[in-house]
Amino acid sequence: MHSVIYTASARHDLRNLEKVQARRIVKKISFWTVQANPLKFAKRLTNPAMGEYRFRVGDYRVLFDVDHSGNIFVLMILRIKHRKDVYGL
Repeated sequence: MHSVIYTASARHDLRNLEKVQARRIVKKISFWTVQANPLKFAKRLTNPAMGEYRFRVGDYRVLFDVDHSGNIFVLMILRIKHRKDVYGL
């Protein structure tokens, strides 16, 4: 299982979503953390200033970075935004 760290802005983004959407996103993040290689579900972003990777959950994007420390992956969730808003950050 991989560790997950939510930044303050990611927690703020989750609080601003409808509860159904927020639960769905958290459930998907939990699914990815128990996978052997969660990056196979992710896409590398061309602009790493926003984050290295993104997960897609319906119309929402979960931007994150990873920390490779030996065999430990730490997924740092940076932002959670609607697809129309996320890439203009």
